[in-house]
Amino acid sequence: MASTTQPVSAASIPSAVDANGSPLAGRIDAIDILRGLVMVIMALDHTRDFFTHLHFEPENLAKTWYALFFTRWITHFCAPLFFFLAGTGAFFYGRRRTPAELSRFLLTRGLWLIVLEFTVVGVGWTFQIFFSLFGVIAALGTCMVLMAALVRLPLRWLGALSVFVIATHNLLDGIRPARFGSMAWLWVVLHRRGFAFLPFHIPMFVLFQIIPWVAVMGAGYAFGTVYLLDAERRRKIIFRLGLVLTLAFVMLRIANVYGNPPVGLGGVSQGDFHVQPTVEKTVILFLDVEKYPPSLEFLLMTLGPSLLLLFGIDKWSSRNGTASGLASVLVIYGRVPLFYYILHIYLIHALAVLVALVFRQPVTWLLHGGFFLNDIPDGYGHNLPFIYLIWIVAVATLYLPCRWWGDLKRRRKDWWLSYL
Repeated sequence: MASTTQPVSAASIPSAVDANGSPLAGRIDAIDILRGLVMVIMALDHTRDFFTHLHFEPENLAKTWYALFFTRWITHFCAPLFFFLAGTGAFFYGRRRTPAELSRFLLTRGLWLIVLEFTVVGVGWTFQIFFSLFGVIAALGTCMVLMAALVRLPLRWLGALSVFVIATHNLLDGIRPARFGSMAWLWVVLHRRGFAFLPFHIPMFVLFQIIPWVAVMGAGYAFGTVYLLDAERRRKIIFRLGLVLTLAFVMLRIANVYGNPPVGLGGVSQGDFHVQPTVEKTVILFLDVEKYPPSLEFLLMTLGPSLLLLFGIDKWSSRNGTASGLASVLVIYGRVPLFYYILHIYLIHALAVLVALVFRQPVTWLLHGGFFLNDIPDGYGHNLPFIYLIWIVAVATLYLPCRWWGDLKRRRKDWWLSYL
């Protein structure tokens, strides 16, 4: 793939960098590379969802093993970076527009993402017309709608508020939706994973909760100011911040004082850390922190190393000047994340149907809800090596459509293109 890829030069996109290496506007290769990397990793998780033969979650401590757990664990970095970099992208967007224009864009794009979740995205997951899942796209959209108002706050206030919510929202873990009576659905949307009936008796399974995720987006927005600094100071701050967050995770996880909910609150984590009979199980439990909703420890574990990686990518990108080879492929994916996301769901789901037919495995369930609405039938699925093979095929297949879409967005400036 890399041999046929044309290098993506910073001169080919609408960006400007001052003499000190501080981006003034437009795209930033390092961020697009990081975003593209998490898009690729995300596809691995969804390939596993559609192709696995296992009837238990990779976080099941009693049954899991290194390869299975880490296939799932590495994808935990995706959602935090989606929200964080969405906030950073909003900051860059606002640098070239008035506050009113930024708020209007966040509001309209957020509403558009919510519509997409309950139509195009939902159909892609299940091949069913009516499917109610409050997933990552709906959560991103809802957070953008809220950010349309929050970006009007002074930047320091927004940054401080976001950090405060990330640090303290686990204090709300013990609050149960039933406490709110007829408004229980609202608490499920805000902070408790589970099934709820929305107004007008609309059934909805809420996978991503709003309170912590909007704080991550707000933190990403405030983080955008780091890219107004000169290159040396910028990298120093990114490295130190990433190191502090990573060390904070390690200390909190060992201490078992705060930052991850106990077992039994509707999530998937095994709760507090304690040494297991084997090294394998001990390592797995140490890294198994709650994603639904994302605990403080989960966000420290994912955002800390992600910032350290961004530091490395930023340094490499500045030294090389032009993204080439694998980096140029990641840039292409990173500049069309929504297009990639929608396309990869339909592609992987279609591949699951095709492979099931070829291997004469049960296929009807894939056409009527897939793993979201059905248990995996006996006789269906494949092992991890096969899943990795399908993942590579899927990601490679997405390259040409994503490159075409990215080229189209660069050539044309139609307003609607910014929403895809």
